[in-house]
Amino acid sequence: QVQLVESGGGSVQAGGSLRLSCVASGSTYSSRCMGWFRQAPGKEREGVAAINMAGGTTYTDSVKGRFTISRDSAKNTLYLQINSLKPEDTAMYYCAAEPRFWCPSMVVHDFDYWGQGTQVTVSS
Repeated sequence: QVQLVESGGGSVQAGGSLRLSCVASGSTYSSRCMGWFRQAPGKEREGVAAINMAGGTTYTDSVKGRFTISRDSAKNTLYLQINSLKPEDTAMYYCAAEPRFWCPSMVVHDFDYWGQGTQVTVSS
């Protein structure tokens, strides 16, 4: 079992930055692959970024160059640095975890554990 708690969301103007955090507790085996997902009103949840135990990262095309995912294993914490925010980035952002080492996908149903989400709102 893994418990995930996100923080760091907020309301910012376009062009601003935020740093999201996700503290994980419980089984480290079950959180070897971790990712960030987001869900805007009326839209399906989508994968934003993922990071494996070796530090390898994957991003969805719309956030490449603006978002950076990282993890501090000593603190059991996952981060998402979000720069150059756009109104279309407005969504609830969720931290998720699953046990596979290499993070082969950012598909929602592949992730077993989810946080409660943190809201990011970007105004133009």
